[in-house]
Amino acid sequence: MKNISILVLEDEPFQRLLAMAALKKLGLKDICGAGDGTEALAMLQERGGVDIVLCDLRMAGMDGLAFLRHASQRGLARAVVLSSAVEPVLRQATISMIRCLGLEFLGDLGKPFDIGRANQLLRAFDPAVELPPGKPEVVEIPSLSDLLDGFERGEFEAWFQPKFDMRSGALQGAELLARWRHPQYGVLSPAHFLAQVESNGLIDRLFWQLFEQGLTLQRDLAIVGQRIELAFNIQPSQLSDQKMVERIARRLQESGLPADGLNFEVTETGLLRAPAASLENLVRLRLMGCGLAMDDFGAGYSSLDRLCELPFSQIKLDSSFVRKLQSHPRCAAVVRSAVALASTMDISLVVEGVESKEQKTRLLELGCSLAQGFLFARPMDGAALKRHIAQR
Repeated sequence: MKNISILVLEDEPFQRLLAMAALKKLGLKDICGAGDGTEALAMLQERGGVDIVLCDLRMAGMDGLAFLRHASQRGLARAVVLSSAVEPVLRQATISMIRCLGLEFLGDLGKPFDIGRANQLLRAFDPAVELPPGKPEVVEIPSLSDLLDGFERGEFEAWFQPKFDMRSGALQGAELLARWRHPQYGVLSPAHFLAQVESNGLIDRLFWQLFEQGLTLQRDLAIVGQRIELAFNIQPSQLSDQKMVERIARRLQESGLPADGLNFEVTETGLLRAPAASLENLVRLRLMGCGLAMDDFGAGYSSLDRLCELPFSQIKLDSSFVRKLQSHPRCAAVVRSAVALASTMDISLVVEGVESKEQKTRLLELGCSLAQGFLFARPMDGAALKRHIAQR
């Protein structure tokens, strides 16, 4: 930790001196201080930046918010520790801004300065790690012919993300996800290929291959007296295809499977530009007996409007609310309101992205029951799902 460079941005001279003295007691050698954002920028420009900024927000002249924006744009800081007496809602919004700027947020010391907390936060910082954090490596799929070969060889597979009742632990269904079992790179997620599939007009081909695999799984389970509802994601480009609904109805009739075993998930962004034909298809799916879910509920700006207009039977609460449940006080109010809304409209609510026992406990307190996420099960292929169901 001795090699870390740090700037203390604090407009009150006495507070600034106290903070710098406390940091020296922690063994830090490279410490500088500034009383406003303009002074701090000039100082960092001359010395070439620092690892960490210990930042107050309120000050005369250039405040902490403007300083962080300029410092990130010029590459003069890598990480931020807040030390400012502001309301929790404003503090949380600032944290979100820091992360959007590409800076690492280490924590919040508040005021007065807590040397023990500062020691804990600074020790968690690794100066050897490059910031902002790099994105996971994406395997480049080079050509259209590679995609077509993958389709011909049946390499695109249906994987399943189970949904559970958090109170009883009962399996309530599964969302069908696309995976590419590539002969060279192994199992690839949609991040590696979906954009290329869409740009090359192959989204329908992918959907129908996965749809048939989903029906096959349902038939296999029906033979042994088991049943599972499967949810399929529909892309915006598919919504206006009149033949899609007709084909779904025909395949259900041929397979002898009930329509209420299928649920179709549509994102709000996909509905924003949906023409009349798309809305007709959604209504027809419901008339057939299929479920209809609004995916990523709350992530956009017109969720409530579309929820009133269209015959949804389920809403899926966006995972961002779960991730911020502990740190952002208002997220709990949003979740509680979504529970009440779903109950009033007599539709189900599924919470996405549950990854910890703490999140599960809080969600149950807020009235949620259905959820999916890594805490319960990770996506799995059809064979693994069958084993999972058999074991339960």
